[in-house]
Amino acid sequence: MIELLTTAEMAEADRLTIASGISGIELMENAGRAVADVTDRMQRQRVTVVAGPGNNGGDGFVAARHLSERGHKVRLCFVGEPKKLKGDAALAAKRWDGTVEEASPAALADCDIIVDALFGAGLDRDVEGLPRAMIGAMNAGGVPIVAVDLPSGVNGTSGAIMGAAVNATRTVTFFRRKTGHLLLPGRLNCGTVEVSDIGIPDSVLGSIKPQTFANAPQLWGGMFPKPRSQGHKYSRGHAVVVSGGPSTTGAARLAARGALRAGAGLVTIASPREALAINAAASLAVMVRPVDGSAELAEFLTDKRRNAVVLGPGGGVGAAMREAVLTALRSQAAVVLDADALTSFAEEPDVLFSAIRGRTGRPVVMTPHDGEFSRIFSGINKKTNSNSKLEKTRLAADNSGAVVVYKGADTVVAAQNGHAAIADNGPPSLATAGSGDVLAGMIAGLMAQGMPAFEAANAAVWLHGEAATEFGAGLIAEDLPDMLPRVYRRLFADPGVRRS
Repeated sequence: MIELLTTAEMAEADRLTIASGISGIELMENAGRAVADVTDRMQRQRVTVVAGPGNNGGDGFVAARHLSERGHKVRLCFVGEPKKLKGDAALAAKRWDGTVEEASPAALADCDIIVDALFGAGLDRDVEGLPRAMIGAMNAGGVPIVAVDLPSGVNGTSGAIMGAAVNATRTVTFFRRKTGHLLLPGRLNCGTVEVSDIGIPDSVLGSIKPQTFANAPQLWGGMFPKPRSQGHKYSRGHAVVVSGGPSTTGAARLAARGALRAGAGLVTIASPREALAINAAASLAVMVRPVDGSAELAEFLTDKRRNAVVLGPGGGVGAAMREAVLTALRSQAAVVLDADALTSFAEEPDVLFSAIRGRTGRPVVMTPHDGEFSRIFSGINKKTNSNSKLEKTRLAADNSGAVVVYKGADTVVAAQNGHAAIADNGPPSLATAGSGDVLAGMIAGLMAQGMPAFEAANAAVWLHGEAATEFGAGLIAEDLPDMLPRVYRRLFADPGVRRS
């Protein structure tokens, strides 16, 4: 289940299911029972359910009833006026035969576990007053918290914290994860997320047509290039990495090794002559060739076997880099733009975007981190008031014509057609110098083998995170490429990965 839903899409899934003949109260009963199941497994006797005035609160009433029937001592605290409950939530409340207490922080003092059924995924305003006080008291209680659908205070679509949010131990969500479960900062509040089947059929996805996915092998594995018995190095593509001067060659060498480990048959560093000896001395399987300036780069890329090129890592900021990028964009090669290749266009991004959009059918991937994104896509904040990283990445892809990899602990990859994926497997150890250079090289290495840009970018991001986790503590960028064989062994054991 790799589809991710926005709150609006989840509401539509509910609507379509109810329209098909499954009642809303049946969905609510199934949701509350799922929450009770998870809470019951945590083996805590005294349960306090904090219920709010919407359907999330209705789920809480159902969970409270099931937990009470299973022998738990249940206390239900309601935020608001129970008589104002409507629809299915009102019916769920009527089925609860216990006491409904007026919520107060003091009511949380004597329990072993809390069920947070205050707000659901649809929260779109900052939490204030008593609800905010209850969130603070839940967090200060020192006991596990099971959140219903999403921790109260987390926006289900953007992952934003709406003033304050519950820090859940576990989150029980329904049908599919929401985008807010994966995006930061909200993801940090979710704890372990469990997805429960409450009776919504998968067929509703055909009507909803979600465009956001969790980055996992199920998304791109069918297009992943596994070496063929009849293949050879030339059939696996030739990636080129453009190097900077003598003091910054390390970045290019990291990218080149990333491309090679990602499976490119050949990798060449296009090196300025002044850095040739340094690059050559530090490279074994990676080739090094003298290439100075945009004219020589243009000539070098006329060989169509050199079918993917990386520019930016350690390349320097300025006019020379701008001309090199524009030269590469005029070639037939797939292009990956990182670091200095992006910053060099901070004052004239439309020049870059125009050149990218002119490459019909020839892919470009851009890999900005926060600072680079704000420089090259400075106009996006003027187009949207949203803080959603997902929305911004989609706008960036639409504006630029490129596949955009907005890096971070919740890396988002978006394409012009609106498809986007969110990664949640990147450990904190990736925040180290040079890791982005390796990622850029990995993307180029996969595209050199013919993998489409969106899938190649997502595969590289996922592999990058898995490689970091495989190594563990003490990671530096040089370690990442050499962890890939271990990750590949696991990946190729997955029947969803293409074996051609």
